[in-house]
Amino acid sequence: MSQADNPRATRLLLVRHGESEGNRDRTFTQNPEVPLTAVGRDQARAAAQRMARRYRPSRIVASPFTRARQTAKIIAEVFGLTVEFEAAFREQSFGVFAGQPYDALLNDAAYHEGPRWNWRPPGGESLIDVYERVVPAFDRVAQAAPGADVVIVSHGGVMVTLCAYVSGTWEGVAVTPNAGIVVVERRGDRYTPPVWLQDDPGG
Repeated sequence: MSQADNPRATRLLLVRHGESEGNRDRTFTQNPEVPLTAVGRDQARAAAQRMARRYRPSRIVASPFTRARQTAKIIAEVFGLTVEFEAAFREQSFGVFAGQPYDALLNDAAYHEGPRWNWRPPGGESLIDVYERVVPAFDRVAQAAPGADVVIVSHGGVMVTLCAYVSGTWEGVAVTPNAGIVVVERRGDRYTPPVWLQDDPGG
């Protein structure tokens, strides 16, 4: 579909899940069923209200992991939507580091041997691996909603790969904080660089 046929951009609202018990404890999540904390639920509600001031999403798609499901459900209630799930949006697998403190990774010599997106933990995935499964799903979601606003709830590693994809580079891509929102627009087959959605001044 050309820009002339569809002058309004598709707006993709990328949301990281709220604080999970793993985030609170600063450990890599041991399994997909680790839930949000009370703080994480509050963060999800705040993210929903922030989006509601500017957007009217018609669809919400989420990772099937509990922390993302719970975040998406809270957001969906604000907009009267039903949550859809996409397995490709699950978080990066950290393999042997699952359940270990964040510092265990930072103290691993192999992590520092090259670009971080190439590093693959034993039994896990590199960010390149995540990119290969996430990008096709992201494109499918975007293509299916021309001119609409769509919320995608996922994880830190997934959002890093999506920001790298639409930016065309891994350099300078930061991890989105819990319940942070990044907005990407698509016209035709082109994406805009990611933009962080900030609170309205005084809001």
